[in-house]
Amino acid sequence: MDKKAPSGNPSRPNPLPGCPMAAAFAAIGGKWKLTLLYWLAHDETHFAGLRRRAAPITPKVLTEQLRELEADGLVERVETGPVPAPVVYRLTPYGATVLPVVEGVRVWGEAHLQRSPAEASPAVLMSCADQIA
Repeated sequence: MDKKAPSGNPSRPNPLPGCPMAAAFAAIGGKWKLTLLYWLAHDETHFAGLRRRAAPITPKVLTEQLRELEADGLVERVETGPVPAPVVYRLTPYGATVLPVVEGVRVWGEAHLQRSPAEASPAVLMSCADQIA
């Protein structure tokens, strides 16, 4: 077993055991996971900061998505002190390995937006236009 790669979330079994695509989608699939990984690639963030930035995401869904990313070893939750201290979320070293995929999806999305009918500009907080360094 590779100690660098977490075994994944045992509560969400791979629907197609042995299929790498299914394993990838189980870890990073979902409406908001790639966006959350994108934001965390730029900086660690308090939960409240993510909640403000992710206005259309309900706090319940945001919490669920972060917990799944944490369970899969992509994000870590760091308590900054005794309760009710803010909690900081950041990418793990293993989570950083998915950033080329996130950047590839972002670039593809830019090209797709060029082909699509004009959409309303996203709020500045929701923006995902900056390249991942």
